[in-house]
Amino acid sequence: MQSEQQNRNQVIIRTSIIGIVANLLLAGFKAAVGLLSNSISIVLDAVNNLSDALSSVITIIGTKLAGKAPDKKHPLGYGRIEYLSAMIISVIVLYAGITSLTESIKKIIHPEQADYSTPTLIIVAAAVAVKLILGRYVKSVGEKVNSGSLVASGEDAKLDSVISAATLVAAIIFLVSGVALEAYLGAVISVIIIKSGIEMLMETLSKILGERVESDLAVQIKRTVNEFEGVHGSYDLFLHNYGPDTLIGSIHVEIPDTWDAHQIDELTRKIQKKIYSDYGVIMTAVGVYSMNTKNDFAAQVRTDVTEIVMSHDHVLQMHGFYLDEEDKRITFDLIIDFAADDRKAVYQHIVEEIQKKYPEYKVQVAMDVDISD
Repeated sequence: MQSEQQNRNQVIIRTSIIGIVANLLLAGFKAAVGLLSNSISIVLDAVNNLSDALSSVITIIGTKLAGKAPDKKHPLGYGRIEYLSAMIISVIVLYAGITSLTESIKKIIHPEQADYSTPTLIIVAAAVAVKLILGRYVKSVGEKVNSGSLVASGEDAKLDSVISAATLVAAIIFLVSGVALEAYLGAVISVIIIKSGIEMLMETLSKILGERVESDLAVQIKRTVNEFEGVHGSYDLFLHNYGPDTLIGSIHVEIPDTWDAHQIDELTRKIQKKIYSDYGVIMTAVGVYSMNTKNDFAAQVRTDVTEIVMSHDHVLQMHGFYLDEEDKRITFDLIIDFAADDRKAVYQHIVEEIQKKYPEYKVQVAMDVDISD
């Protein structure tokens, strides 16, 4: 896993360096052309390229810091720094959009006539092609290696190609009809950039706050766990994200109540090894639900209780059922949909209904959180 992480970091850094070189070259050409042609949109486009180069620098720094080895202060590593670098890039995109909008509004109020030439149009057209190709390349690499910073940088580059294309269209319209739309197009594109910056920022913040386990991954992990002999169900999959490709979690499995400590220990170790080998997920704990296997009455009670529970709206799942005849206790876990108006009321109603049907038993129900599929 360590070598894979190193390869991933090398790919991110190499891609970022390509972005820096391309953006610096484009910024130099556009700045010169913009100043010579008195085009505010081209000058702003050049500034945008400089911000893109800065984004790539931030990506490199973030990747280097995120790759630091775990230590006593941060025993789970520094992987989440990548999310912080992606957030900084989102703020840069947002700032660039606001700055561009401000300058475009100034030009609408106090217009200045641009002086376009054939070389100017050729350079702008070339910039459109370069930024579009660069944006697609950087974003595709980011998605491949699961780098939010590269994805954000790639998306920003694609937006820049749209800005350059709008500038080119405005120049052609001006040369053909004499109508100056450059400032207005700049304002429209600025709004698009601001919207994109906000979306990227919200997406990164969502990851930092903690998101639901990816559905496909959750289903695959549970399917793998359920294939182990003796496992009759897997539940309560928790995965904590400590950076791209760094997941640490826990899960509960339902096994027969006849198993001893040695069998349970052997099973949990096999599960941990298999999940890490197949998915790169570190399972720090494998909890156990005991399943009744010693009498038919428990099976009948389980069937009755399941019918009661699942007859209620917004109930997603019931698991971990166990009937303790000695202590006269019924226990199980319950998952109620977040969409329910009053989850506690649904929970209370279910407990009361079961208690009424089995008054001689103490009903203990844990309300779990709908955290994974």
